[in-house]
Amino acid sequence: MAVFTEVSRDEAAALLRQLHLGELTDMAGCAGGIENTNYFVSTRLNGEPHDHVLTLFERLSFEQLPFYLHLMKHLAGKGIPVPDPAADEQGNILHSVQGKPAAVVNKLRGKSELAPSADHCAQVGAMLARMHLAGQDYPRQQPNLRGLPWWNETVPVVLPHLDAAQAALLTSELAYQNHVAASPAYAALPRGPVHADLFRDNVMFDQGRLSGFFDFYFAGCDSFAFDLAVCLNDWCIDLASGVADAARTQAMVQAYESVRPLTAAERELLPAMLRAGALRFWISRLWDWHLPREAAVLQPHDPTHFERVLRARLAVL
Repeated sequence: MAVFTEVSRDEAAALLRQLHLGELTDMAGCAGGIENTNYFVSTRLNGEPHDHVLTLFERLSFEQLPFYLHLMKHLAGKGIPVPDPAADEQGNILHSVQGKPAAVVNKLRGKSELAPSADHCAQVGAMLARMHLAGQDYPRQQPNLRGLPWWNETVPVVLPHLDAAQAALLTSELAYQNHVAASPAYAALPRGPVHADLFRDNVMFDQGRLSGFFDFYFAGCDSFAFDLAVCLNDWCIDLASGVADAARTQAMVQAYESVRPLTAAERELLPAMLRAGALRFWISRLWDWHLPREAAVLQPHDPTHFERVLRARLAVL
């Protein structure tokens, strides 16, 4: 989350009234993240306080956004704890603020757990599997926009900013992932809508229990194994070294499989997907770090973290 577009209280209040969410009582820009403009907004409706998140989409278009917003609606209807986009009287959940696409969702209870235990990882694993199953009949299709084609396009842009050892690692791993993507085992991986960015700061816990997944704006149709790998690369990693924690890894995978057992192809390619997840976020962080956009509030992430994660994944092969 960040603030690229300044939204006035009057503009926010008008949209909230249009959505019958009550009168605006408080509004604050969100400092985290790097993709969209986000505000926490509070309202009062029939004497009761309510909290929401107003998002203006800075990169995603009006044509792309229905996939994400209706996916959240679909998952919420299946009992998955995700933000539920607010609709106007015509049932529209995609709105416009300052000519940019916008949405308002309910703010989830609780807070992120930035130092997760094995129990937290198990809860995430089980809910991730539930989410994958719940999304299998979602009718809309859209590729993971930060998938392999984007990696192939972006690596040449960031290579000039790297030293020789980093450039060699990046290009060799990209070549390996292109090789994997052309294999029969990869073609056999079960697929469907995935979150693709389910880091520690995109999950809420309330009194120790998982209360929701949010920030679905990197979602797309991809392999479930890749989505699991992205989670393992954040939730089950020692942040200082990039090395996997065995207890948290086992807890997450076992909990996932208690809901949705992995196929033979997924088991075979999980190590490759772990490398793919590390590569994807190393590339995107290099891009954001070296080619930043202006924002009123912006905190780009250090790209060397996922370089360490990738090197650690390669070291155990």
